[in-house]
Amino acid sequence: MDTGSDRGINESATGETAAEEAPHVSKAPAFIKANRSLHLSWQVGVFVVGLVVIGAGIAMLVLPGPGWVAIFAGLAIWATEFAWAHLVLRWTKRKVTEAAQKALDPKVRRRNIILTSAGLVIAGALVGFYLWKYGLTLPWHLKDQ
Repeated sequence: MDTGSDRGINESATGETAAEEAPHVSKAPAFIKANRSLHLSWQVGVFVVGLVVIGAGIAMLVLPGPGWVAIFAGLAIWATEFAWAHLVLRWTKRKVTEAAQKALDPKVRRRNIILTSAGLVIAGALVGFYLWKYGLTLPWHLKDQ
């Protein structure tokens, strides 16, 4: 049988924490977990609240607002009750951290600055050509020329 002290030694040797190995446990209060139907109702409520927050986040991707923040918040709400959401949230955090580290790489930053500058020069040239050819006339007011 594995004791707590043995587990601590094994975890420190492998570098893994107890949070990564521990099974997902519901964050519902004890009195809710004690009653199966109440716990199921709690989980349905958590799912609905998470779904509403994620839906609002998806809407904010095209509307003004912090869309990705709301989506991740909804996923965090789900992660309090559902193991699959906890795993998805942990995977997402890892990928975001990796992307942030990659974005801080000087070579990647230099490439992104060069590509952005080239895009702005091309867009400026296109706008300049349009203004030279047509002036300040809007495209839907152009006559056939």
